[in-house]
Amino acid sequence: MNWGTKIVLGMITFMLFIICMVVYMFSVHGNDALVDEDYYEKGINYNQEYNAKQNVITDGAQPKITVSNSQIIIQLKDSANYELKLMRPSTTKNDIKDKGNTVGDSNLILIGTKNMHSGLWFLELKWTCNGKNYFFKKDITL
Repeated sequence: MNWGTKIVLGMITFMLFIICMVVYMFSVHGNDALVDEDYYEKGINYNQEYNAKQNVITDGAQPKITVSNSQIIIQLKDSANYELKLMRPSTTKNDIKDKGNTVGDSNLILIGTKNMHSGLWFLELKWTCNGKNYFFKKDITL
C-alpha cells in the first residue's frame, strides 16, 4: 500500500467517525437534563420566580426537608397547594413531578423513595399559601 492509499483510508475513517458522532448526538437529543424545553418562557417569568424566592426569605417559610430510607418528608409552615419537581441530573427519564395539597396538621409532603435511584437530585418546590407564591430549590442526596 502506498502513501496515497493510506491518506484516503485515513480520511474515510475520520469522516465515518464524524458521521457516527452526529448520529449519536441527534439520538441523545431530548434526554439531556441540563436543557429546559421552556427556556424562553422561564426567562420572561423570572421576576415572578424571584419574588416567590424572596417571599420564602421574608416570611421565614423555608421548608424542613428530611430524607429517610423509605421517603422524603417536606414540612411547610402552613397548609398549601404545592407543585414539586425532583430532577435527576443524569437523565430526564427519572424526573418526578407531583401536585397536591399538604397532608395533616403538620403540613407535610410525603414522597416515596422506593423506586428512586440513589445519588444527587434537584428539588424544586412551588407552593401557594394565603394568596402568596413561594419557590424553593435545594439539592438533596438519597
